[in-house]
Amino acid sequence: MAEFRVRAAAAWWDRRMSDLRIRAATPDDLDTVLAFWKTAAEGTSISDDRSGVERLVARDPQALILAEQDGELVGTVIAGFDGWRCHLYRLAVHPRRRRRGVGSALLAAAEERFVGLGGRRGDAMVLTRNETAHHAWRAAGYAPEEKWRRWVKPLAD
Repeated sequence: MAEFRVRAAAAWWDRRMSDLRIRAATPDDLDTVLAFWKTAAEGTSISDDRSGVERLVARDPQALILAEQDGELVGTVIAGFDGWRCHLYRLAVHPRRRRRGVGSALLAAAEERFVGLGGRRGDAMVLTRNETAHHAWRAAGYAPEEKWRRWVKPLAD
């Protein structure tokens, strides 16, 4: 089981955060992650089911990064790298644990992963209506890129 070293976020942690554990998800975590997203994530995705998340973890075992504290899942981020671009999805922190450095620690782990893989720029999928997320992403150094528009076509029902 891979654990991430989180150097950049270390300064954000206070004593309450010292027991935060950042690690890659395993197949045993998937039901917990799916239930967590219903509480902590904004919106849903066509891939928010067991088979979708199983495929992710099978294809790239380091992509789904978890934050745990006191044995409880408190945050997630998907840090996908396709060999060309670094994509961030599903940054979610439990509502009772927000504004305590969990999201920053997850993003630091994701960015460290990307740099290690040779990534040059991270992009994040952020819902237009999710103003709370906009503030968090801006605080982490991300900015909307207005000249691009995401185009989608569902490939399955």
